[in-house]
Amino acid sequence: MTATDGLLPHVPPPPTPRPQRIALLAFPGIRGFDLSVITEVWDSDRTLRGVPPFELRRVAADPHTLVPLHGGLTLTPDRALDWLDDLTPTDLVVVPGIENPDAELPTPVLDALRRAHTAGIPVASLCAGAFVLARAGLLDGRRAVTHWHLAGTLAARHPAIQVEPDALFVEDSGIWTSAGTAAGIDLCLHLVRTAHGAEAAAAIARSMVTAPFRTGTQAQFIEHPTPRADRDADALADVRAHALAHLAEPHTVASLAARAGMSPRSFARHFQATTGTTPLHWLITQRVAAAQKLLELTDHPLPEVARRAGFGSEITMRQHFASHLSTSPRDYRNAFRHPAGASAAHRLSPHTPEVVAHRRPQARG
Repeated sequence: MTATDGLLPHVPPPPTPRPQRIALLAFPGIRGFDLSVITEVWDSDRTLRGVPPFELRRVAADPHTLVPLHGGLTLTPDRALDWLDDLTPTDLVVVPGIENPDAELPTPVLDALRRAHTAGIPVASLCAGAFVLARAGLLDGRRAVTHWHLAGTLAARHPAIQVEPDALFVEDSGIWTSAGTAAGIDLCLHLVRTAHGAEAAAAIARSMVTAPFRTGTQAQFIEHPTPRADRDADALADVRAHALAHLAEPHTVASLAARAGMSPRSFARHFQATTGTTPLHWLITQRVAAAQKLLELTDHPLPEVARRAGFGSEITMRQHFASHLSTSPRDYRNAFRHPAGASAAHRLSPHTPEVVAHRRPQARG
């Protein structure tokens, strides 16, 4: 068939981009829980739910030898460490937590981490995996976090690291670290959100039946829960649910406090004790998250997105996107626009709420 037949010539579809590759570093002593979290996030096929495909590989110094784990478990690697040399800055290296921060670490693993970081590949660790990054020298002069029980140990052994004792996860110069146990889930979902958008992370979170959005600055745990604190937490949960369902409306500390039946000062104090952040900071992060979904899944113009997310103006929304995401709403939409966004627009509520988990005391990890 030719153009003279009155039909346009066949144009082949654009090539399918390769999946993001994730290297899970496997060596003796890594935690089975963290291994499971990484596998659940990046090794389950959720493409029918709109999640992009991933290529997760379990990388070890000797790919032919089983890796012993705590509790009598073993892991079968499927790639050697030189697989990391083929990664690019769009890929990711993830280090699970380790059971014993004092354990000897394989020199080839530390060398592979250094090469990956030098090549500009993002590196993330879960829980006590921060000790692995520290032994590789990747955290010197940087902010980092680990399980609250181990934060003092990390700071004492590696004084060049700025250890954050309370945050759930932090990033510094392409290196991510997280606190214990559930915070590893938060970091993994955040890394998906950063690379592929809020809706992809939310779809994975729904599949895992977990909260899709906890900010890294949220505190790790509540020190002294009491029956009164529990009652206050329930009242504050109702206030947060109301705010999420009415994001387009203006909210102040005073108006939220009135809904909780508290004075503004008492409300702000209890809110921070319960969530680890201030009411206004929490509200802004939820509005950014709602705007991300609207930008991904609808064709609404930017002023309408700003209105529905509660920013009031496109300028205000742009300022918060710059401070929270280091990008603009327009660039975010161009990067993460869902292919079925127009058809999905009718399914998206004007105020799509994000679920925010209450903090729980962490198990050591």
